[in-house]
Amino acid sequence: MHEETRLPRNGKEFILFLAIISILSVNIIAPIIMGYQFGFSKDVYLDTLKVIPFVWICVVLLVTLVANPLVTKLNQKFTEPTDGFNARILFTILFSVTILSILLTIIGSWIGTRQMSLNLIRTFLYNWPRNFFIAFWFETLIAQPAARFTMKKLHASQARKTINV
Repeated sequence: MHEETRLPRNGKEFILFLAIISILSVNIIAPIIMGYQFGFSKDVYLDTLKVIPFVWICVVLLVTLVANPLVTKLNQKFTEPTDGFNARILFTILFSVTILSILLTIIGSWIGTRQMSLNLIRTFLYNWPRNFFIAFWFETLIAQPAARFTMKKLHASQARKTINV
């Protein structure tokens, strides 16, 4: 998959790819989840905006330190070298969203409410499926395609520069 133009090829491109996905996701998914949790109102939205930078830092750390290593191992177990790009990407999204939604249902709530409450763990089985559903479809239909489109355009631009030189 390293020759694939829709995926990052080096560390700088990975940072751009991660930034696109995480910024889109945190700025859209967090307000939706907080709206379902506490009601859709201007006050809830403004409170969400106050914690988004902290949630974003948490997301980036969780993706790089927890999710990516686990997703890589899971993809090796569940995909074959002959599987197509879309199958691999769908498994990647499924595993990433599952891991992150489990962790962020708890950690994100702690950040959002500014307290570590065991009540959030008691309501986990109610909140997590909703959070997973929202995140999975947003990642599948918006964030991941936007990041892959950006990578494809970046690689096409790099190829044009190489040909012109």
